[in-house]
Amino acid sequence: MLSGCEKSIQQEVQKNTLTVTAPFKQDDDIPAVAYIQHHEIYNAESVIPPQCYTKTDGVNNPCYACHQTDKRDKNKPNQMFDGHLQGNYEFSDLGTKNHWKNLFIDRTELVKDISDEHILAWINQDNYSPFIEKLKQNSDWQGEITPIDNLAYPEKAFDEFGFARDGSGWVAFNYKPFPSTFWPTNGSTGDVMIRLPEEFRTHQGVYNRDVYLANLSLVEIALKGLDGISVPELDEQRIGEDLNQDGQLSRISYLSKRSHYVGDTKDELAYQLYPQGTEFLHTVRYIGVDQQGNIYNAPRMKEVRYMKKHRFKSKAALASSYYREAKEKSFENLPQTLYLGDKGVNNTFGWLINGYIEDAQGQLRPQHEQELAFCNGCHKTVGSTYDQTFSFARKVTGRNGWGYIDLKSMQDAPNVGEDQGEFLTYMTRVGGGDEFRQNQEMLARWFNSDGSVDKDKIMQAKTLYELITPSAERALALNKAYLTIVKEQSYIFGRDATLVEATNVLQHIDESQSPLEDARQYVWDMQLDWSNL
Repeated sequence: MLSGCEKSIQQEVQKNTLTVTAPFKQDDDIPAVAYIQHHEIYNAESVIPPQCYTKTDGVNNPCYACHQTDKRDKNKPNQMFDGHLQGNYEFSDLGTKNHWKNLFIDRTELVKDISDEHILAWINQDNYSPFIEKLKQNSDWQGEITPIDNLAYPEKAFDEFGFARDGSGWVAFNYKPFPSTFWPTNGSTGDVMIRLPEEFRTHQGVYNRDVYLANLSLVEIALKGLDGISVPELDEQRIGEDLNQDGQLSRISYLSKRSHYVGDTKDELAYQLYPQGTEFLHTVRYIGVDQQGNIYNAPRMKEVRYMKKHRFKSKAALASSYYREAKEKSFENLPQTLYLGDKGVNNTFGWLINGYIEDAQGQLRPQHEQELAFCNGCHKTVGSTYDQTFSFARKVTGRNGWGYIDLKSMQDAPNVGEDQGEFLTYMTRVGGGDEFRQNQEMLARWFNSDGSVDKDKIMQAKTLYELITPSAERALALNKAYLTIVKEQSYIFGRDATLVEATNVLQHIDESQSPLEDARQYVWDMQLDWSNL
């Protein structure tokens, strides 16, 4: 039965269609794959992520990391201004039911027969390379193909500044993981790579690394709204421009803001916006555990996520898109996902979004439309994003931010406009080491017996690695828990690697929920201040 459903998923993906039939009665015993097999939408409000159902109890606020109402910057393109959603469960009638029922499963019995040896063998397999080869061999495939040689093994794939050694143009950068879903202690490791269009990488038609690095740095300047940043040494003679305007072509280690990008492109810099054609590749991986118990990014990937800015939208055009979204919500319309077959989905804000996930045998496969719709929950209308993205705005600023993600090289930098470390602040405001306040290891490590944060202890942590990586025992348990979801293919019920049933999460929203106290609602910028680190 299960293998037949899985086969049906693959056939449905190949057809690139989803015809919704008359709803059948939802039942807890219906497997996730059956909803897809029978063309039945399980959760039309999948853009509401699981974290939005967290109980705040009037004082615990994980909501601020996504929902913001900071209008001080009149020029920012993000016009969502959704800070009123902090602790305010403004859902449609359908959304008041929490459909992420994987949160409410105790997986203790499900994982007990999975040995440490089995899960270690599983996570150390490369499932990315065979997936890319499969796409290359599929003449009918119309979506993107994003090969990076040895991506499963980053130390082989990238050089010291993050450039892919295979010449593909992908560049890894060192960024601070977004709190707290992307902390390894909460279930996954990961990385992000950026690639600019070819004309941003060439000078007079020839690949030019200095040009490319200068343009990558200019993207950072534009997105973060900076006047300038440090850069790995650039040769102005190779670029063909006097970037620092000192009257000579020399080697420079600082790049100032300018009006246009360099090289063969003619594009202008746009405040807090990427140029058209910008691509991102984000791998979500299992938690690697070596023989000494150290944590690292495992070769096996849970998901490969891809975004491409297929159309540049000005601030005014984006404002219209935000207005349209607000209008549709005011008319109580359910969210719509524009599905483009092999190419993924269009978020209607200029980006194509695609994603791949493990099948029951652990091989990466294209996500089905119902699984992809989930992506719009974060990459469409969220008040804290920069051009609908998260990671690049959180890159270590300047020269030190070029290179593969390394938690051991970063400290707990504060957010822009704040003095206290971001993760210390987050744990204080949330009341736990994850949105759901159920990570017992984090509670034991960084909280006092009365539930308050042990501020002094957190401030003594020298690196992010110390703060947000799990013990080897927890890492293996989380890997096993996620593997059971893979075997079930139950992603539309939730992808969070949870070990026990969530207790601080609402299964249904009603009027009895206490609103957040005014003093517990915050103005916040997810960009980091690295100036003193």
